[in-house]
Amino acid sequence: MSNPYHPDLSDYPRDMVGYGREPPDPRWPGGAVLALQVVVNYEEGGENTVLHGDAGSENFLTEHITASTLGRRHLTAESLWEYGSRVGFWRLWRELTRRDVPVTCYGVTMALGRNPEAVAAMTEAGWEIATHGLRWNVAPPDDAAAERAEIEATLALHAEICGAPALGWYNRSSPETYRILAEIGSLLYVADNYADELPFWADAGGRPQLFVPYTLDANDMRFATANGFAEAEQFFVYLRDTFDTLYREGLEGRPRMMSVGLHGRLSGRPGRVVGLTRFLDHVQRHDRVWAATRVEIARHWRAHHPPGVLRTRW
Repeated sequence: MSNPYHPDLSDYPRDMVGYGREPPDPRWPGGAVLALQVVVNYEEGGENTVLHGDAGSENFLTEHITASTLGRRHLTAESLWEYGSRVGFWRLWRELTRRDVPVTCYGVTMALGRNPEAVAAMTEAGWEIATHGLRWNVAPPDDAAAERAEIEATLALHAEICGAPALGWYNRSSPETYRILAEIGSLLYVADNYADELPFWADAGGRPQLFVPYTLDANDMRFATANGFAEAEQFFVYLRDTFDTLYREGLEGRPRMMSVGLHGRLSGRPGRVVGLTRFLDHVQRHDRVWAATRVEIARHWRAHHPPGVLRTRW
């Protein structure tokens, strides 16, 4: 009988090695030593609430972290999410567009459909709008056929609302999700992964799937988590230190990618957005940075680093 604890490398679906000691040179455009990717998560209007058939209002990644929200509408909890779409999004949009920063939006389909003006502003600014699923923070169906139907419906509705198909995916994933997405074949990348600082290819049901990893640490979600950022200076310092480390490593011959995650209801607050603006000012003092949308990074990787041996399998 085989030992389940033996580290058998021949039949283990996870890749614990990755690129190893010497990662590939990504060959970022213009000789850049760091690719910077800014994400604005647009989720407000797609979160849990009894209006959407849920048991109660959402209290994750919001200021209302201790309120009991079950059983009926919780109007103050709902209003905190409404702030994100009514005010916070626009503050982030202004700060990013006036600097001409390329942005990828992770857009929850239901939320996007409730604010056409925000969608129009993203399009006007040239933002990429990737799909963040039909709903926010809702697990996919247990049945693979039901999950595929939901994914196909989400992609179709996303294209209808945004006027263009989604080319990237970021949502809660099941063991079947990556295989389904690879079978559908319309997406250029999947971002629901945190395993690396460079894009990588993996085997998804026998098909190569490109992953462009995201971040949960250089992310304003930590304003709403225990032991997270208490104020804007902490957010700025963490982003700056992350950037400086990656920039130095890039100059030493190991260029990487840095993701930054933002939310209108979190860093869109006036006391927090200054952490973002200070960071962007810091970035602009460095000349070997490629600021890009996530789909631009995916296209670059596909052109310069086609799939080879695929150790990660789903």
